Order: sequence, then structure tokens, then C-alpha cells
Amino acid sequence: MEKDNIRNMLLKIGRQIVQEKGPEALTARKLSEASGCSVGAIYNQFNNMENFIVIENYLTLEQLSRRLNIVKETQNPYFDMNNLLNTFVDFVLKNKNLWYLLYNFHLRKEKHKYSFAYLRIVGRIVRRLNNLIYRIVPQMEQPERILSSQVLWLTLFALSSLLTKDILDSFSKINRQTLCQIMLNTYIAGLTVLEKKE
Repeated sequence: MEKDNIRNMLLKIGRQIVQEKGPEALTARKLSEASGCSVGAIYNQFNNMENFIVIENYLTLEQLSRRLNIVKETQNPYFDMNNLLNTFVDFVLKNKNLWYLLYNFHLRKEKHKYSFAYLRIVGRIVRRLNNLIYRIVPQMEQPERILSSQVLWLTLFALSSLLTKDILDSFSKINRQTLCQIMLNTYIAGLTVLEKKE
């Protein structure tokens, strides 16, 4: 089997392990057992499991980006922003284990250097938010708008960790989608009011 085929096969099996058994089940030994490849062969392909997880996370972000790209824009930017949010929340809820793998890696490996391709995917998502903020608050200066879109993405990213676990249920039965919508619309309303005051 060619090297690319082996890599793709291992990545596919790794995703299945995470989806079915959770992120903690993704170890070199479990991947070896499920794929029939030796642990040495896995390390030969990826050097270590950290690199393997980064590629899995890249694939998850790429999948999310494709889903967000399907969301069509209308004449109403508020509707579009909420539609984008709903698509994001729906994606996270349908891919809880894969998303937790991504979120947890960023939490634990805060000094990891990500590839240009990886950062470009994140940048694509943030730019989509930036464009929508521009449509909602066109008078906002570009540096402030870029910062606002980054803050919005980081807030949604932080909030998304709560979507992957049942921790919210011990505090409140509030719908996860509603929670994210209230946060988003409060933030957008705040930006709009602040710009009007200036």
C-alpha cells in the first residue's frame, strides 16, 4: 500500500475511533489494533501521535469550513449571522467527540506551532465573521472589526467546549443553541450600540 493510502486509512480509522469511543481512546496502540499497522509504522507516517491529532483536527476544521460555506447569504446580516451560528452549533453537536479532541488539544498544547494550512482554515472562518460584522456595523474601522471578529470566534470556540459535554445540565436545562444565540446577539447588539455612541 502506498504511503498516502496508508496515511489516509489511518486517519479514517482514527476518526472512527474518536467518534465511536471518544478522544481518550485514540492511542497509538488502539490505532494499531484497529488498522492492523504496527505502532512503528504509525510513527513512521506521523512521527508521533501529536502530529496525528493535529491532522485530525485540521480535517475537522476543514469539514466545518465546508459546512459554513454552504450557508447562503441573504439581505439580512443579522439572520445570516444567526444562521452561521446555528450551523456551527449543529456541527459541534453532531461531531462532539471530534470537536472535543480539537478543543482539548488547543487547551493542552497552547504553545504548539500550527502549519500555515491549519491557520488558513481558522482564518477563513474568522473572515466570514468579519464580513458579517462589516455588514451589520459598516461604520466600524477595519482594525476594530478584525479584532471584534477574532473575539467573537474565540468566545464561540470557548463556549463550544461546553456543547461537547453534559456539564451545562447540572446548572441549567437551557437549550445549547439558545445559549449560543443569546451570547452572539448580545455581543452584536453591544457592538452596534458602541459604534452608534462614537
